[in-house]
Amino acid sequence: MNGLMMQQPLLISSLLVHAERHHGEREVVSRRVEGDIHRYTYRELAARSRRLAKALAALGVKPSERVGTLAWNGYRHMELYYAVSGAGSVLHTINPRLHPDQIVYIADHAEDQVLCFDLSFLPLVQAVAGRTKTIRHFVAMTDRAHMPADPKIPNLLCYEDLVDGQDDRYDWPVFDENTASSLCYTSGTTGNPKGVLYSHRSTVLHTFAIALPDALNCSASDAILPVVPMFHVNAWGLPYAACMTGAKLVFPGPGLDGKSLYELFEAEQVTVSAGVPTVWQALLAYVDANGLKFSTMRRTVVGGSACPPAMLRQFAEDYDVHVLHAWGMTEMSPVGTVAAFKPQHLAQPVEERYAVMSKQGRAVYGVDMKIVDPAGRELPWGGAASGDLLVRGPWVLSRYFKGEGGEALRDGWFPTGDVARIDAEGYMQITDRSKDVIKSGGEWIGSIDLENIAMAHPAVAIAACIAVPHPKWDERPLLVVVKKPGAELTKEELLGFYEGKIAKWWTPDDVVFVDAIPLGATGKMQKNRLRQMLKDYRLPVA
Repeated sequence: MNGLMMQQPLLISSLLVHAERHHGEREVVSRRVEGDIHRYTYRELAARSRRLAKALAALGVKPSERVGTLAWNGYRHMELYYAVSGAGSVLHTINPRLHPDQIVYIADHAEDQVLCFDLSFLPLVQAVAGRTKTIRHFVAMTDRAHMPADPKIPNLLCYEDLVDGQDDRYDWPVFDENTASSLCYTSGTTGNPKGVLYSHRSTVLHTFAIALPDALNCSASDAILPVVPMFHVNAWGLPYAACMTGAKLVFPGPGLDGKSLYELFEAEQVTVSAGVPTVWQALLAYVDANGLKFSTMRRTVVGGSACPPAMLRQFAEDYDVHVLHAWGMTEMSPVGTVAAFKPQHLAQPVEERYAVMSKQGRAVYGVDMKIVDPAGRELPWGGAASGDLLVRGPWVLSRYFKGEGGEALRDGWFPTGDVARIDAEGYMQITDRSKDVIKSGGEWIGSIDLENIAMAHPAVAIAACIAVPHPKWDERPLLVVVKKPGAELTKEELLGFYEGKIAKWWTPDDVVFVDAIPLGATGKMQKNRLRQMLKDYRLPVA
């Protein structure tokens, strides 16, 4: 016997319809590439998205065809989020920090028909425009007054002309909720990037989950500023969650330096933000150097890579900002876990609460996870055993776009490539990437633990730990460190900082000080490049 409920597909357009109908007056604020601050409401966002959907159809974009973007976080990018997917086409957000060769590969692999771009990326688009095979239209995301005089791109279209050329009389089509909605490519640190193709159903379900109180805790009383780029896994779903909950949205545009972000936080009374640790390092450095405080921001989501415990403490103790440590992947839409407290943690001593916050957290509803040994046997939850982390759920990838990379699942589970442990309360903690683990004398050493300790030293700006060959132990940890500007720090002082914090044999064998550690397109440390840089390094002979 089936239930007698209405059958309404879960479509991305329904989020915008809800925002317009129930939160139409709520603001969307953007710092534009043109340099000014733009304001309008969800009601205006919805109307312009309908006009844009008609404009794209007039260009010949058909359902399921891909529309690419090279754009910062802003209201025009938000309009594309809804206009493209809502019309039944596929939004393909491209990371502008990738190499031009990778962008050409991605655009061709996705078979993009249109590419919309912010003026910041005009030189990049000029470099790839003559090389792509399927793009029929290039659209500069600006108004007529700011169109480049000599774009060197034939028949370059103006975004605002396209929108102005249509009215907003448009009904969002209704179709199967499993229809593809958007496409993101993995960062491609090894080999070519692979496409992850989301559906309307997976996106809406993910939106429900991240808005929950024990996830990112979004509500109509919030003003959300996503620092995480809209080209990085759909800004972790926040442009969708804001429409679902009616939260004010604040977009930073290209201004991601500490000063620009802080000014926007204060002017727009931002209550919650989200980004990777490298962005927060710059913001905290600016706030600290200028003796500032946050007047409204009280929580921030930190993901993309592990949040150093020292950063957790600095946010909490110096600025009264609670860090929600989160973990996920492009293949997971992306949120999988959030380190939200359970009731028993609230009465614990502060050090024990920090220990909980430093973990990647517990699974949000919809995500199941387990850790397994090399033979695929599930390991117990208790915090002692580490193993390969596997996940499954309705917004977890089943296979890559066009079948790239072969079979993605292992007995119905997606292998994340992370090594983790899960404690008795269900909190997961990443201990390493499976390709980054250090095996010394047959025993595993967690590089993330060593990095976190180093970054707690007041003279360290950023640290990475990699394995280097050793004649006796096979591999030993090498610490690579960038010092804070003007800081004095010796190898002996830093290695001494480890004393009493870890097993003695875990202590790195050596420290190399560098000017910079290579970061990937999403702000993660690129240890593969670091290993290549130090391929000729030899440990000192004892």
